Amino acid sequence: MTQARKQFILALEAVTKSFDGFKAIHDLTFYMDEGELRVVIGPNGAGKSTMLDLITGRTRPDRGRIEFGRDIDLTRLNEWQINRLGIGRKFQTPSVYTDHTVFENIWLSLEGARGILDCLFARVDSAQKDRIHDLLSTVGLQERAATKAGSLSHGQKQWLEIGMLLAQNPKLLLVDEPAAGMTDEETHKTGELLLSLAGKHSILVIEHDMTFVRQIARQVTVLHQGSVLCEGTVDEVQADEKVIEVYLGRGKRHPPTTNEP
Repeated sequence: MTQARKQFILALEAVTKSFDGFKAIHDLTFYMDEGELRVVIGPNGAGKSTMLDLITGRTRPDRGRIEFGRDIDLTRLNEWQINRLGIGRKFQTPSVYTDHTVFENIWLSLEGARGILDCLFARVDSAQKDRIHDLLSTVGLQERAATKAGSLSHGQKQWLEIGMLLAQNPKLLLVDEPAAGMTDEETHKTGELLLSLAGKHSILVIEHDMTFVRQIARQVTVLHQGSVLCEGTVDEVQADEKVIEVYLGRGKRHPPTTNEP
């Protein structure tokens, strides 16, 4: 990678990944600035989830290079090594400890080794307590600290999982369809949360809900058949003829404005 590209927090260059002859990712080149909130959209099968799998080491590219920060080649590392570098991923379905309180979920997720037995039998020191309450305040769950996570609404579970990721002090957050299954109010609050985190963290969001995309996005990348089709602002992307064709078919001249682009 050249000297001029060192400012990127994430860079994928000429990345290809095939499954049984099908190219899920094809010659993908993608750059993301440090502190940026980037939204990636695309039709089903565009390669969005595979892109996240490649970044996090769940699968390896057939060819190409994936760099994080200053020349760290992620293709040479395992999932746990990539996670320890400061890359956290939130899947579409929230994964929390349902039988533990909201407070305990954050405690279990704090940076450093910790198990459930530690949480049950150890004491929380003052620094940890302050950190946990700060995180709960950030995700809007401070009043639910003593609540069992299993009793939270879907949106609240999503916010708790974001808080659990933040507890690891990630440099890069990968967030997969955070608005899926949420009420309109929860969706808007999730957008406000992600916007408040941008700059402090680099955030890559995969999303279909275009109302939500319009709320949070400054720069949008459109994937199609495993490659970048278009990049720009929401307005630029929705007015792009290639995007219109991919989403709505030939002959259409109105950009996508519904929740399913």
